[in-house]
Amino acid sequence: MLKAIFSRQIDGFEKTWGYDASYMRELLAASPWTFLKFSIVTALTPRKDAPMEALAAAGVVGTLVEDCGPCTQIGIDMAVAGGVKPEVLRAILAGDVAAMGENAALGYGFARAVLDKRLDEADVMREAVVRKWGHKGLVALSLALTTARMYPTLKYALGHGKACSRVIVAGAAAPVAKPLELAA
Repeated sequence: MLKAIFSRQIDGFEKTWGYDASYMRELLAASPWTFLKFSIVTALTPRKDAPMEALAAAGVVGTLVEDCGPCTQIGIDMAVAGGVKPEVLRAILAGDVAAMGENAALGYGFARAVLDKRLDEADVMREAVVRKWGHKGLVALSLALTTARMYPTLKYALGHGKACSRVIVAGAAAPVAKPLELAA
């Protein structure tokens, strides 16, 4: 019964986002309880504790480190649906800190410093996040960064990540900086 319920949820997810979720189906087939736990963990990011632009920036940075196609695309589509302006998302994808706006730039800089293991810079960025949005904002950005990496990592680990693709933002292709080329 759980499999049937979750399978319908995956059907709706695929239809809503135009996304191939076969790797989620594989997870579900292996264990409905594992699928449920994975779904709960990835839904933990508190969306009201930091601005959507900052959360989107942290999420996109995390996804780009793991993926070069559909997972990045769905993250962008969800950010647009959540109200993040397309020009901000294009700037995040391109690594154009000057064009992404203050909130996105802080989320982006924090995520890059953490992932690049630039610990001194990460400390500075962390303090800036706490000053601006409090400890709850820091937790939200940290969860956005962490959970954004989970789906593409699982997808590739299960053998479903095989192709890169162009990323479309509001109907137009957007240039994407490679993860190691992203500006800090």
